Amino acid sequence: MLDVHAPHVSIQGWRDFLLHILAITIGLFIAVSLESSVGWLHRRHLVHAAEVNLLSEIQANADALKEVAADVHDEQEALSRDVSTLNEIIKTHKTPPNASMQINFHLKALDNLSWKTAQSTNALSLMSYDRAKEYAAIYSLQEAFDTAEKQAGRDAILSLAPFLNLDKDAVISPTDADAIKRQIEILQGQLLLLDSTISALDREYKKFLSAEAG
Repeated sequence: MLDVHAPHVSIQGWRDFLLHILAITIGLFIAVSLESSVGWLHRRHLVHAAEVNLLSEIQANADALKEVAADVHDEQEALSRDVSTLNEIIKTHKTPPNASMQINFHLKALDNLSWKTAQSTNALSLMSYDRAKEYAAIYSLQEAFDTAEKQAGRDAILSLAPFLNLDKDAVISPTDADAIKRQIEILQGQLLLLDSTISALDREYKKFLSAEAG
């Protein structure tokens, strides 16, 4: 808020009037310059804080993604063994000795709080276009990862469903084995998509973090 006050002494002649106008002009210029500087410093601080938080969040997500990738690969191997067991049941009508089924899928959400905060505080709009585009590319892939992971989780639940009400020593019939195998194959397909998304996201993380480190 800028306040302009009337002079405390009477103005006598054009010279005093012009000097007073000049003083007001200089005062307004200084006030506007200070206000602009404060606004610029505030915006600069806002962007800096957002970038620090985003860098920290992306680094944490990149570290977490390694564990997610390992879990997905372990699950893919386990499902391959499950399918082999089910194929044996379908073929021989007998459960192989010491056979076991394993479907273990864990959801691991990646953080996006700093990204949402940067959007809600308008810090993102104060960044350069290229910088904002970098962040948007990363978090767009994170969203794709989140969607693929949730679908894989649902497919895992559907694959487990036939086992929920079976007795411990129940024998799986060839017909049931075929139905279970189809559900597991759907999960396998979804895990392929998830694994591909993880690889793409990992490349984006590495490219960004390498540029920051350099």
